[in-house]
Amino acid sequence: MTRSRAQDPNVCGVTAAISVIDGKWKTALLWLLESGPYRPGELRRQVPGLSEKVLTQALREMEADGLVHREVHEALPLKTVYSLTEFGRDLSEALAPLSDWGHRRLVKLADSASAS
Repeated sequence: MTRSRAQDPNVCGVTAAISVIDGKWKTALLWLLESGPYRPGELRRQVPGLSEKVLTQALREMEADGLVHREVHEALPLKTVYSLTEFGRDLSEALAPLSDWGHRRLVKLADSASAS
């Protein structure tokens, strides 16, 4: 989905919500940032396979969507820290029931596989 389509006021609310977490890494980043602020290098180490370029792009999009706050400490060396905004915490809370459903689905799939 294009980001501009997700900002269309005539689009379904679920579509608009999914657009801000669309992609391979944003839900993992959201989940990590629930526990507190992280520096970009720490986030990259926590998510195997996530490149620096893709991490930067995802964090910039999440910042533009109001989900994360980027704080740059001017002391040398420069230190950047990302944390969830209140809006990001709201999204995280809204996703909790979906996460629970996903875990139940995984258990159901595992039970079906073991019964076969």
